[in-house]
Amino acid sequence: MRPAVDKVMPEAWQAAQAFSAAIRDAAAARGLSAREAELIKVRASQLNACAFCLDLHSRQARQAGVGRQQLDLLPAWRETGLFDDRERAVLAVAEAATALPVTDEAAADLLGARAVLGEEAFVAAEWVAVTINAFNRISILSEHPVRPRDGDGRLVR
Repeated sequence: MRPAVDKVMPEAWQAAQAFSAAIRDAAAARGLSAREAELIKVRASQLNACAFCLDLHSRQARQAGVGRQQLDLLPAWRETGLFDDRERAVLAVAEAATALPVTDEAAADLLGARAVLGEEAFVAAEWVAVTINAFNRISILSEHPVRPRDGDGRLVR
């Protein structure tokens, strides 16, 4: 078993949590909704195959108002009409920031996302994507376990 990077260096974990909180607050102040931020976090966690973060942020996305159908179809978001322009914009940001380097197609998506979101919300979305990508790596490297939950999201004992 690998050492949990958050447990071995708790001061670094605390700094990461403070960074995340600062990004959350700054993003909200620049017009990025909690719902939009959670869509970014879920999509990036899917792409990175981070089970722990996917479990956590799927629950938080539902709490922020993301519907079950949207979460179920998130990997195929481009193929559905279930996402509005802002949601599509933040999902494009999530994918571009996660699947580096930025391809020509992703650069075009980012240009479109910036036009939809405006500069401040666009940059906020990028920061949220940067942050969740860092947390995905922390959880994957630490092998954070996913604990079983019931249908209401409560831990199963």
